[in-house]
Amino acid sequence: MKRYTGGLSRRETLMTWSRPAMLLLALVFFLIIYLQPTPEGLSRQGLVSIAIFVVAIMLWVTNVLPLMITSLLVIILFPMTGVLSTGQSYALFGNEAIFFILGAFILASGIMRSGLSSRLALLTLRYFGKSPNFLVLTFLVLSAFLSFWMSEHAVAAMMFPIVLEVADALKLMPGQSNYGKALFLSMTWGCIIGGIATFLGGARAPLALGILRQTTGESVDFLHWTEAALPTVVVMLVVSYVVILRLFPSEVQSIEKARSALKTKQLKLGRVSTREKAIGALMLATIFSWIAFGEQFGLANIAIASVVVAFIFKLLDWKEVEEDVNWGIFLMYGGAICLGFAMEMTGAAHWLAGKSLGMLVDSPLGLIAAFVVLSLFLTEAISNTAVVALMMPLALGLAADYGIDARLITMAMTIPAGLAFQLPMGTPATAIAYSSGFVDLRDTVLGGFVLKIFALIVFMLSILFYWPLIGFHL
Repeated sequence: MKRYTGGLSRRETLMTWSRPAMLLLALVFFLIIYLQPTPEGLSRQGLVSIAIFVVAIMLWVTNVLPLMITSLLVIILFPMTGVLSTGQSYALFGNEAIFFILGAFILASGIMRSGLSSRLALLTLRYFGKSPNFLVLTFLVLSAFLSFWMSEHAVAAMMFPIVLEVADALKLMPGQSNYGKALFLSMTWGCIIGGIATFLGGARAPLALGILRQTTGESVDFLHWTEAALPTVVVMLVVSYVVILRLFPSEVQSIEKARSALKTKQLKLGRVSTREKAIGALMLATIFSWIAFGEQFGLANIAIASVVVAFIFKLLDWKEVEEDVNWGIFLMYGGAICLGFAMEMTGAAHWLAGKSLGMLVDSPLGLIAAFVVLSLFLTEAISNTAVVALMMPLALGLAADYGIDARLITMAMTIPAGLAFQLPMGTPATAIAYSSGFVDLRDTVLGGFVLKIFALIVFMLSILFYWPLIGFHL
């Protein structure tokens, strides 16, 4: 047993001092930019917007304040510095993207609480996981498919106990079993890859589309987004399966014990309940409506209408929803959309983009490639929603200079931002796998880097040769 010395560890001391130091540094940078003469080609409001933008970058990247608190700071700085009126700043919380993701999160709560998601997972695994390698493939594909319709974080949290039960049934040793690593990484990477396929896999796509609509009036519908992402999803699922088998060859010959454990768990669920059937039918109707009527009625309106229907028929319980929904994410959204709107309105995004990436690239293709690489690797260090919030103003500013379709650059920057394969801080899905004890940092960094390189190649080829076929031309 360690003896308590009464003092702080070196790490605790560093954290104690780094937080106020970073806040002070952010204030210093804000004042330096705020007090300097206005550069040529930039308005005073644009200069102040850049000062607020720099503060947001520093605080979002270092996470010395929670992401949503930084967003609230952004919301009040704009009216306090005279860039936006108070009404303009707070009105951006009414953006359609916020209500779309609110509806999607609430519906996902119903899918999990009814037991429908667990039943589907267990059924699929029981009937398709017939050999060690095929079980890995089943976890990979099932996690990806579920992440089409639910937040990838929620899918990872739901799948984790199922994978853990399989590992226990097979008596796999944490940190030693290659097959254990393969199982947990198949779940994690499946969630991450599937999460980029639709608007429902994570918060980044609705956030990006919210900023796009607020600044340009344009948008991308549900079907076109999925069409654009699907080739990358399919190819990366194949690549990740091959990488898992090559890096972590199985030492397990039979999985009969795991199949028995899954069968027992499935029997405990009992017969399919009325609530499960109704939630399933409602989700199918909602997804069909997003695809067929999304442009006509609006994605957010359809999502909220489905939530209302669910409560009318008592398919959802508000106490459960309160526990399941991450309400802080909506504060994050409001600040990010406000930042993007102000940067575009004042011309700050256009000016800053020209002075940064605009000086390093000289073609539309080079610009697209630069944003793909930046978002693909920056997402390992900060949350993917923060990546979108920080880069969207610059991306839209440069797109106008190079004559690039604003919708194209939005997808080219946002889709790879979801592919955080390597570090636990990149996405909760990776953190959940890391917490199992079966996977260590070396596994995710090495395997994830291989996936990053393939993702970069596949995604750029998709932009060049496939996207023009569905109406998105460079």
